[in-house]
Amino acid sequence: MRFFYKNLIVVFLSLGMVGCGETTTSDAGKNAKAATEKMTNTNTPTKKEKKKKQILFFGDSLTAGYGLDDPSESYVGVIQERIDSLGLDYQTVNAGVSGETSSGGNDRIDWILEQNKIDVFILELGANDGLRGIKTEETSKNLQSIFDKVKAKFPEAKLVVAGMLAPPNMGNDFTQKFAGIFSNLSKNNNAGFVPFLLDGVGGIPELNQRDGIHPTTKGHKILADNVWKELKGIL
Repeated sequence: MRFFYKNLIVVFLSLGMVGCGETTTSDAGKNAKAATEKMTNTNTPTKKEKKKKQILFFGDSLTAGYGLDDPSESYVGVIQERIDSLGLDYQTVNAGVSGETSSGGNDRIDWILEQNKIDVFILELGANDGLRGIKTEETSKNLQSIFDKVKAKFPEAKLVVAGMLAPPNMGNDFTQKFAGIFSNLSKNNNAGFVPFLLDGVGGIPELNQRDGIHPTTKGHKILADNVWKELKGIL
């Protein structure tokens, strides 16, 4: 466990320097729009096909598949493959943007909701807030606002929260409050809960790219397993 946290500190410090594939809020919005349009167009059914229910993954570089040769190798793409293999009537939409914060996500969610009919909404944001030491109250407020907007637009949509951990060097008080953001968000919104998205991957060199931050293709398969444990019951 000590070895894990030592490596995890290195990972988070590196994240702080490069900003999880840092982009400005403006650029993030443009990238999100382009990425979502591409995904939606790719998945547009023909007239003979039945339109599938949609699972929208809303997150940062971890969801976007930063650094992978093919974004479909991200955990979102792995989950789509699993869904297809099981013959389930669902289509994933990847709305991840590298460098996204909870504030940036709250700003762009309205546009995303206008482009997609959502049946399941998976929220994976907050890691960049933790790296920047943003007040946990602010992060919690932004994430709750995102959920509120989703529920207002699609009241029947199922919600899932993907939890993150703050680096230990941020101090015990901050790390505890930060971890509590996601569990509280789950409880307050009757949402599914993935305690730690990077469980089994964070701090393990062979499962991360050269930057020591973003998961490799193999690492993303483990992320998919972590999410699937909660998602399979919903589907």
